[in-house]
Amino acid sequence: TAMIQIGDVIVSLDVFEKKFSCDLAACKGICCIEGDYGAPLEEEEIGRIEENYEQIKPYMTEEGREAVKSQGFAVKDCEGEWVTPLVNNRECAYAIDEKGCCWCAIEKAWSEKKSAFRKPVSCHLYPIRATRYPAFEALNYHKWKICSCARVKGFEQNIPLYRFLKEALVLRYGEEWYAELEYAARELEEGRLIIK
Repeated sequence: TAMIQIGDVIVSLDVFEKKFSCDLAACKGICCIEGDYGAPLEEEEIGRIEENYEQIKPYMTEEGREAVKSQGFAVKDCEGEWVTPLVNNRECAYAIDEKGCCWCAIEKAWSEKKSAFRKPVSCHLYPIRATRYPAFEALNYHKWKICSCARVKGFEQNIPLYRFLKEALVLRYGEEWYAELEYAARELEEGRLIIK
């Protein structure tokens, strides 16, 4: 897929072109349950979970706390990457039920101003996956069948992926970077930016 460079971030055209809007009423937050591994974690995020764990712990399920106790704050997947531990090889150890929907104990603690860490960037940016390389970072769209309702809702409401994830992208890369991303999106839409 074609890419556009903004600063030292390479952005897939899918981020501009794909429509997406989470539909929690339909999916019930199944992304916290499905999958072979937990959510990808950056190394510094493991430390941030550990630092805030006493504040996060009360929001977790008993099974989640047991998983962290036996596996640690993070585990390595088959590729040697850090991910969140799972409960019974299924849901994320930090997943909780909130009014029939899956939510995150880390984010709930943050939303109630108990924890200084909001949630892993891989969750906040999903369905964008950020991959770090020595000289740049690449943003790619990760298409997962369980998110089909989000694609339908995004299409119906005409919400491009970059707009749906504005808050997460601004948090990670800053307002100025996001303004450049929006400028590139407009140039693409109006046919002034030709990708070969």
